Amino acid sequence: MPTPTTDMAYFNGGFTPLAEANINIKTHAFLYGTSIFEGIRGYYRAETNDMVLFRANCHYKRMLANAKIFYLQPALSLDDLCAITTELITRNQPQTDTYIRPTLYKTGVNITPRMDTTDTAFCLWTHPLGNYLDTTKGLNVCVSNWRRVDDNAIPPRTKAGGAYMNTALMVTDSRQMGFDDAIALNHDGTVSEGSAMNLFLIRDNTLITPGNTDNILEGITRDSIMALAANELGLATQQRTVDRTELYMADEAFFCGTGAQVAPIGHIDNRPVGDGTPGPIAKQLQALYFKAVHGHLPQYQHWCTVVPYTASS
Repeated sequence: MPTPTTDMAYFNGGFTPLAEANINIKTHAFLYGTSIFEGIRGYYRAETNDMVLFRANCHYKRMLANAKIFYLQPALSLDDLCAITTELITRNQPQTDTYIRPTLYKTGVNITPRMDTTDTAFCLWTHPLGNYLDTTKGLNVCVSNWRRVDDNAIPPRTKAGGAYMNTALMVTDSRQMGFDDAIALNHDGTVSEGSAMNLFLIRDNTLITPGNTDNILEGITRDSIMALAANELGLATQQRTVDRTELYMADEAFFCGTGAQVAPIGHIDNRPVGDGTPGPIAKQLQALYFKAVHGHLPQYQHWCTVVPYTASS
C-alpha cells in the first residue's frame, strides 16, 4: 500500500500532486461551464484509522447517467471510478472528514460551445470539510428572489458546473441579507430545493419533499433520508409539488445533502418553523444519518465503502 502523500489528485489519467493538476485557460469547461461533478463525503474514524466513503458508487452511477445529457463520454467505468477514488484516499490518508470532488469536463481547446466534438476528461481531488451548514441550530433561511434553472434550460438534476452560477446568486444574496441560506422556487412559484441541497418539510408526522420533476437534484442523501424515515421511524414520504405557503405551515423543515448533511431549519422568511428550534423528527433523522454515514448501523453497511489506512510513518 502506498505511503501517505499530502494533496494528491487524479488528473490526465494518473495521480499527481494537486499543485500540478492545472488546466489551460482555453479549456472548454473553463470557457463555457461544460462540466458535471459529484460531491462525495468521506468520514474519518480515528478509532479505527480509516475513512468511510458514503454511497460513492451511487454518486458515480448518477454522474455516468447524467453525462449522456451533455455529450460527456468518459473512458472510465463505474468500477474504475470507484477504484480511483479509493486509491486517492489511500494515498492522501486525510485525518478529518473529507469532501471528494470528481468532475467530468470538456477538455479540448475549441472556440465554440459545441460539446459533441470536444474531448471529455476526468479529474478528482479531496478537501477537508466539516459542517457546510450549522447542523445544531435551526437555520434562518429565506425564499430566494432568484428562480431555479429549469430542466429545459440547464437541468438541475445533472450537477452541471455552469448551473452553479444560479446557486451562487442565491447563496451570496441570502448571506448578504443576514440569512444562513436560501430556498429556491421554480418559475411557476412552487418550491424546488435549497440553494445547493434538497429540502424536506414535516406536517402531521409525514415527510414532504418536492418531486423529481420539480427541478431538483435527485439527491442521494435525500434518498437515504427517505429510507431511514421509512425503515427506522415508520414514516412515509410524499414526493409532490409543494406550494410556497406550505413552507410557512410546516411543523418542521430541514435541508439535506452531501454538504449540508441534515440541517434543521428554524425560520423561513422570518416566520418560525414550529417553535423555531430543531424539531424531534429532524433530530431523530439526523442522529440516524450520522450513525449510517460512519458505518455504525449494520443494516446500512452496503452504503459504506471503508478505506483502511496504513500506520502513520
